[in-house]
Amino acid sequence: MQVVKKSGEGLSRNYGVKVPAKELGAALDARIAEILPTLNLKGFRPGKVPQAHVRRLYGKALMGEVIEKTLSETSQKVLADNKLRIAMQPDLKPLSDMAQVIAGREDLSYDLEVEVMPEFDPIDVAKLKLTRLVYAPPQAELDEAMAELVAQNRTYEPRVGKGAKARQGDQLAIDFIGRINGEPFEGGAADDAELVLGTGQFIPGFEEQLEGAAAGDDVVVKVAFPSDYTAERLAGKSAVFDVKVKVVRAPKAAKADDALAQRLGLTDLAALKAAVRQSIEGRYQEASRFKLKRALLDTLDGKHRIPLPPRMVEAEFEGIWSQVEKEKSEGQDSPEDAGKSDEELRGDYHQIAERRVRLGLVLAEIGRRENVTVTDAELSDAMRAEAMRYGDQAQQMFDLLRQNANAQTQIRAPLYEEKVVDLILGRATVKERAVSKEELLKEDELPEGFGHDHDHDHNHDHGDHHHHGHAHGAARSKARAPVKSAAKTKAPKSVAPQSAKVRAPAKLKAAKSKASKPKA
Repeated sequence: MQVVKKSGEGLSRNYGVKVPAKELGAALDARIAEILPTLNLKGFRPGKVPQAHVRRLYGKALMGEVIEKTLSETSQKVLADNKLRIAMQPDLKPLSDMAQVIAGREDLSYDLEVEVMPEFDPIDVAKLKLTRLVYAPPQAELDEAMAELVAQNRTYEPRVGKGAKARQGDQLAIDFIGRINGEPFEGGAADDAELVLGTGQFIPGFEEQLEGAAAGDDVVVKVAFPSDYTAERLAGKSAVFDVKVKVVRAPKAAKADDALAQRLGLTDLAALKAAVRQSIEGRYQEASRFKLKRALLDTLDGKHRIPLPPRMVEAEFEGIWSQVEKEKSEGQDSPEDAGKSDEELRGDYHQIAERRVRLGLVLAEIGRRENVTVTDAELSDAMRAEAMRYGDQAQQMFDLLRQNANAQTQIRAPLYEEKVVDLILGRATVKERAVSKEELLKEDELPEGFGHDHDHDHNHDHGDHHHHGHAHGAARSKARAPVKSAAKTKAPKSVAPQSAKVRAPAKLKAAKSKASKPKA
């Protein structure tokens, strides 16, 4: 093999590589000799097929294998011999006539184009000074949260008396079938759907027409799907639903006691209160960490002006831009983007791509120098947590993740980032400053939809440089069609909850009674 360095400007390297036809021929002979003992061809005894015959039959295919292996091995040797830390997979550009190479009449020549990681010294993180905003919820807020949780877990009992009428707050069990222009439509029917009147669970106008109905009543509900309904085939269309009211149940207030705690999977009321406190305080802590991490990333971004691998930036930009275009086509583009030309938007998002790449390089270099790693156990735990999002299919998803190297890379990346961030915060000087809840959760300082996953930064200040979207699997009842369409929020993907509004702690959710949450 002959290697010539053709260019080496900036972060780009270009090497010319030539492998003589004689070497390829020798490799082909070795490959034929390797498979000869395994061949069983008609007219020849096993293992006695002449090498020339094998070359005539399989020479081109085997030479293809030899060339592919040679390209891989020689390119890796070039990288190793030159001690290159590559930023992305290199490009191999053949210069030879491959038909002639396969025929053994021409040397294998190609250019190896590589972008390398920039060499730089990151700042001394021990000299960083940061401020962590903290908020401690008062007892009154915890009491309010407990009261809300109690209300969320009320039970229902049938209204007694002939002709008991449904009213706001009642839970109805209904069968329904919807029609548009007299024809049933997909997703427009359900049996035994549960609906709490006044929750806005179904499309506007649906629930109101069931007020005053009694068990056994047949009600014709006439509604129009919102113009921005998520199912475009239904958006803006008028529909008629034939509804059978089967049961009307009145709410029965729950009490904050040991029985409620046990119904939610905990031992007693004290454990429930502790879980609620932990949940609420945890959400404020997540908001606090989000702002601290963003302040750290802003600082790192401002203190490092390093050359960026162009292909890495372009790859990051293309990933962002494809998501922007997808959302624009779905009418979900960001208000901040309104009125801007594509040229302006591309410029904005290109800056975001540069920021992400720069921060990725800085964090990676700090982590490399500090020997930060993600252990197999940590990766396995993260894959298991991701798989659990798929409910009954969790085991199948976990098995798929274990077999998919690319998926593991996407899961490993944010784990690595968080470990590096933790390391930096552990060495930096971090002072705490008590603030109000309003300041901690100030909307102009938190991403819209705080708590949801997203694939690019609409705030133009998000520092998370990794792509790690999550698939959210949610159980849907047959009654999906008339269910109110939820507004889709946009937010960076590695941030925490939207607010500190009380929600049942995760370990409580699975234990909630059926009556506490309608299906539809």
